[in-house]
Order: sequence, then C-alpha cells, then structure tokens
Amino acid sequence: MRAAAGSGATPPASAARHLQPALPDTSSPRRRARPSPRARRGALGSLSVGAGSPLCPGGQPWAAGGSRPVLALLLLLRPPPSADCSERGLLGVPWSLSANTSALWLGYNFITVLGPRSFPPLPGLRLLGLAHNRLELIHPQALLGLGALQELDLSHNHLSVLTPDTFLPLTSLATLNLGSNRLGQLEPGVPGALPQLRALLLQDNPWVCSCSILPLWRWLSHNREKVREQLNKYPIMAFGDESFRQCQDTSLSPQQYISSFIIGPFSFMASIFFCTFLGSLVVFYHSLRRDSHCWRRPRVCRRRELGPQGCRGSCWQA
Repeated sequence: MRAAAGSGATPPASAARHLQPALPDTSSPRRRARPSPRARRGALGSLSVGAGSPLCPGGQPWAAGGSRPVLALLLLLRPPPSADCSERGLLGVPWSLSANTSALWLGYNFITVLGPRSFPPLPGLRLLGLAHNRLELIHPQALLGLGALQELDLSHNHLSVLTPDTFLPLTSLATLNLGSNRLGQLEPGVPGALPQLRALLLQDNPWVCSCSILPLWRWLSHNREKVREQLNKYPIMAFGDESFRQCQDTSLSPQQYISSFIIGPFSFMASIFFCTFLGSLVVFYHSLRRDSHCWRRPRVCRRRELGPQGCRGSCWQA
C-alpha cells in the first residue's frame, strides 16, 4: 500500500527541481531600477515620480512577455506625462521624448553644454530638472520651444555667466533655481526677462563683492519677496547704499556710454571744421586787404612824388 501510494506521492524537492519545467521569470521586470530619491529632489521641492511615470527613453522595458503589447497600446492611447532620465550618464538631452511630456528630470548626468535648440518640441513641458550636471554654457537659443515651462532647476552646476536672452523664451517661468553654481555676478536682465517669476534661488554662489554686483543688489532691493532665502554664505543684502557710493558716482549707464562714444567723434570733427572755416576766413581777409593796398599805392605815389620830371613814370612802375 505504501509503495503504491508512494508511486503517486509527490517526489522529493531535489527531483522536483529537475522535473518542473522552466518558467519565465516575470518578477525582475516589475522591479525596475529607480534613481535615488535625491535625483528627484531639488531646491524646487520634492519632485516625486508617479507610478505611471515612464523611464527615460532607452531604459528598462515596462514588462516582458505577452503583457508588453498591452502596455504599449496603453501608452499609445494615453502617453506618459513625465520622464525620469536621472543618473543615465547622458551627455545631452534625449530626443525620443513624448511630445506631451509635462515633467523631465535630467539630474545627475554629464551634460556640459546646452546648444541651440537642445530640446525636442515639448510644448507642454512644465518642469525641467537639470541639477547635478556639469553645465558650463547655455546658448541663448537652447530653451526655445519651452514657453509653458514653470519650474527650472539649474542648481549644482558650473555656470558662471548667464545672459538675459537665454531666458526670453520662458514667458511662463515662475521658479528658477540657480543655487550652487559659480556665479560671481548676475545681470538684472536675467530675472527681468521672466515676467511671471515668483521665486529665485541664488544660494551658495561665490558672489564677487565689487561694483559688478551693484545691478544685482539693486534688483534684490526691489524684489525681496522673490528671493526668500537669506544668502547667509554670501550675504549680498548685508550691504548698504554707502558700500556702493563710489560705484554709484563712477558708474555709467549703457546709454551714457553710447552718448559719450557718439558725441566724442562728432565734437572732434566739428572742431576741425570750425578751425578750417576760421582759417579760410582769415586768409580771405588778408587777401582782400593786400589787393586793396596795391590799388591805393599808385595814388599815394602820385601825390607824394609828383614833380617836374619822371615822377609819374616811377609811380606807374611801382
């Protein structure tokens, strides 16, 4: 009975491993690798990626086996609203992004330059995170086509110079993070190019305490509500009017520089023309005076040297 029963009993675990057919491992694709939380968290706030957010294009697939076509169909019907491209070793912005992407994280990569039109057409992009890269230069046309952008994180990069033209396309930008860069000065035209700006973060930049910081200091004095931080490491607002008195006395506006460059050459040319004209008048005056003297000279001779003989002839010879 036991032998008969044993023939129908469950084989040992070691034998079961050999008899059991190989099944596809469907557990690993569900555990997709995620960037560390700090890659999605910047000075803009906690940037959490939702459960439906896709990986950066070229990352791990969503699922394996027969479920992949179903998910692909779902993604086509409703494209993902955000893309997480953090910690991908990227040297540039990927162009295979969905056109209706609303949030894009590119933190912790190796992007050094944003050239002209670095981004694909993303008319619905509202949040862009470029923190912890190696950005040194942003071309004035790098952010074209991002007019709907509301939050931009450029912190923890190597930026030392920013121009107002770079931010002109961002007409809807409300939050700009420039913290932890290499900015020694900032043109007031940079925040001035952002009409909807409500928050500007400037912490941990090596500001140069010279006359070059005066434009930024003036802007901060009139827009304290937009810079909520204290800038304790480099307290720009600790300076007063007396600190920039010398700069205010000697500094000239661009219009004044242009006026001086225009007035100077014109004044020089006018002085040359005046001197030439005055010299011509003097020469003309002396010429007239000499001619009139020559016409009077025979008459004088005729009066003085009139004699019995030869006087008239000598006068006419003179």
